[in-house]
Amino acid sequence: MVKLSLTPRRWLLTLHVLFSAIMFGGAVIFLVLSVIVATSSDEGIVSACYTVMHLLARTSVRASTIGTLATGIMLSVMTQWGLFKYHWIIAKEALTAVCIVIGPVGMYFWTLKAVELTSAYGWSAGADSQYIVNSVQLWIGIIIQIVSLAAMTALSVFKPGGARKRRKTA
Repeated sequence: MVKLSLTPRRWLLTLHVLFSAIMFGGAVIFLVLSVIVATSSDEGIVSACYTVMHLLARTSVRASTIGTLATGIMLSVMTQWGLFKYHWIIAKEALTAVCIVIGPVGMYFWTLKAVELTSAYGWSAGADSQYIVNSVQLWIGIIIQIVSLAAMTALSVFKPGGARKRRKTA
């Protein structure tokens, strides 16, 4: 594989950081909207918050996840870092898998279910066991997403663990 020179590598890294920031910002927006849902007594506000979360899950969450994944793979493959040379990159890859399951997949279905339940039952949806379970799943997903994204950022900055030891071939 061809290694990138300095300027193209910086542009690719810039794109990666931008997509990652959008991804992190989206997770924070989900947190803020979930706090609003949990503290609101207005049915319209609750419905609007879930609708906005679902719209974001269908658009920017997917786009930023795809952009971050694509640029991250390109940075690994087209630079000295490689996909499996360093422990911190492997850890980021595992956390990325978690973020893919929670972000574009989990957030989409949890917010879709919330929109459906609030549309069908209105304010009384809050007493429904399906709504409560879905709400808890959404909260857990948001927290895991934010922690995973923060951990990936820290791994990128500190690069702990160094290179993996290579096996000697006979």
